[in-house]
Amino acid sequence: MSKINRIQAEALATPVEKTAPSKTPLASKTAAPAKASVAKAPINKAVVAKPVASKPSAAKPVTKTAAPKKVVKEKTAKVVKEKTPKLKMERDSFTMPKTEYAQFHVLKERLNKLGQPAKKSELLRAGIMQLTAMTDAALKAAMSKVPAIKTGRPKK
Repeated sequence: MSKINRIQAEALATPVEKTAPSKTPLASKTAAPAKASVAKAPINKAVVAKPVASKPSAAKPVTKTAAPKKVVKEKTAKVVKEKTPKLKMERDSFTMPKTEYAQFHVLKERLNKLGQPAKKSELLRAGIMQLTAMTDAALKAAMSKVPAIKTGRPKK
């Protein structure tokens, strides 16, 4: 990336004037292309003027060049994006045997080797999705394999 010279820094430092948006719908539709062409013109002039101003001759005293013309931006109608509602998160704690908890590590390693790293919460959510997709008979069979454990925090 190249360094910014003095003229480019001055061009960046000049404030931009803002005007009120036009009220005709046709003007707002054509404002976007005009805005792009207006914005490029001063930048090109600054780039062209760069060699002349940045290389003063020894016999000639340095004179300040006029600042580039200010770019006039027109406000265009903002496109209204439909916001998707943010999902509310729920924090919870649970108790599980160490042997089953160790399976998190095994599954995470398998997924890393497959190029799809995952977190414990993602593994739990994937398991919930699989249980939800099961038929009633398959869900009942899977839940019969899970032993009931005493809830609460273990004593130290």
